[in-house]
Amino acid sequence: MRATLLRIGDEEHVLVAVVHHIAADGWSLTPLVRDLGIAYASRCAGQPPDWAPLPVQYADYTLWQREQLGDLDDPDSPIAAQLAYWEQALAGMPERLDLPTDRPYPPVADHRGARVAIDWPPQLQQRIAGLAREHNATSFMVVQAALALLLAKVSASGEVAVGFAVAGRRDPALDELVGCFVNTLVLRVDVAGDPAVAQLLEQVRARSLAAFEHQDVPFEVLVERLNPTRSLTHSPLVQVVLAWQNFAGAATGALPEVGLGELQVSPVPVDTHTARMDLAIFLGERWNDDGEPAGISG
Repeated sequence: MRATLLRIGDEEHVLVAVVHHIAADGWSLTPLVRDLGIAYASRCAGQPPDWAPLPVQYADYTLWQREQLGDLDDPDSPIAAQLAYWEQALAGMPERLDLPTDRPYPPVADHRGARVAIDWPPQLQQRIAGLAREHNATSFMVVQAALALLLAKVSASGEVAVGFAVAGRRDPALDELVGCFVNTLVLRVDVAGDPAVAQLLEQVRARSLAAFEHQDVPFEVLVERLNPTRSLTHSPLVQVVLAWQNFAGAATGALPEVGLGELQVSPVPVDTHTARMDLAIFLGERWNDDGEPAGISG
């Protein structure tokens, strides 16, 4: 982590912090910011930070993973069984989703990108939730199905693959850890034959649940084992990712509340104008103080 304090005026400063994704994920922002507040309050009182001891450390998590999942080179290990599932589920999948573009792809991806804000009203949020209930699914699954259908139409493809992120923190003891637990899973959707909404949702639900059950194979290991044709113009396996974010501030991009004594703290959004994928969609549900739907933003 790197941090720089910029002085704007006598009573105004900007703290710029950069954390590599290998060391922290989006979920990590909440405990990281909380620890910052504790450290600030302690230093103001002339004391070293008094952080509560964590029940586990990241090293404990890696050891647990090895103990529970075994070794990929052991064909009888749980992790090898998960990898075998993915090899079967993604066999024969098209290597690229041919999205229409206004300009040809560059020979080498420059990863330049831009953002477009999404703001869906509460009424649409409720309709999505209602459709999910009708089909014993989740709102995220409804959005997954809708996106798959849209991508199939614009790419004139009978099947599409969309990446989606999972938090990877399946034990509450991991909630307060700063680290990269997130993993990318692949949802392969067959839309050939113009399936009905119920059929499409049933397929997305079944494949999403199966993906969750086999979520421990790191995406980079999956790429290595499936060995798709490498290209400098696009990412392997998936070129579109959909993230349904449910950590604090996910819908607005805001940081968790920062408590720094008498200081007034507000987040400063930063657009890096970069893109790892052809298309990345980040969505988060909003709720008002009464717990009622307030829309979906991204």
